[in-house]
Amino acid sequence: MGQMTAEEAAEWGKTLSFEKVWAAMMESDRRMEEYRREHAEFERRAEKYRREHAEFERRTEKYRREHAESIREIRETTNAIKKMHDELKRENDRLSKNVGGLGSSLGELIETLIAARLWEKFPDYGLVRAYRRVPIFDDTNRARTDIDILLSNTNKAMAVEVKHELDREMYVEQHLKRMELIRAYPPAEVGNKELFGAMAGGIVTPDVTRYAHDSGFHVLELMGDTVSLIPPPAGFKAGTW
Repeated sequence: MGQMTAEEAAEWGKTLSFEKVWAAMMESDRRMEEYRREHAEFERRAEKYRREHAEFERRTEKYRREHAESIREIRETTNAIKKMHDELKRENDRLSKNVGGLGSSLGELIETLIAARLWEKFPDYGLVRAYRRVPIFDDTNRARTDIDILLSNTNKAMAVEVKHELDREMYVEQHLKRMELIRAYPPAEVGNKELFGAMAGGIVTPDVTRYAHDSGFHVLELMGDTVSLIPPPAGFKAGTW
């Protein structure tokens, strides 16, 4: 609005009255009060926001601390578990080595006990010589198997497989395959002799005994310090290879 002249100001003043001036002052006061209320509401909301933000920051900081503590505990637990796992593995390896050695020693002991005067259990065969751990090599001189105990004379031979526990039919099947290899690649102690088979164990189960007899094998069991020939069933016919 440009500057008024004296005449314009005088003319404008004629339009004013007390009522108009009072009404303008009241309207100004009303607007001012409304502004103060709005400003107070704004400050209230701003303060509420500041409190909520401070609470959020406090909880966030608490979460960070708890998260960091959880990570630390997880790492400590993981390290402890790994250490325990390593210790258990070392102990298991040690025990396995000891048990393996014990099993090997026990197997050798049983084999020695069974081998002692074993030929006496087969008087009808006249087997007078005994050998232990006779290797079987193929035509390329590759070791294929071995014979735990080999009994022989001038025209007969018997390959005896010894187990600590003769409790699985697969042992019989393995010995059948072994007999085929012995026949295919006979060592000097076997040559062209008539070949028979037998199986012996410190513990022999009835099921495996039946299966071995059905396969044509004699079966022996170690009882204390004595080796006993388990009587074959009626009609038993020893297999020959």
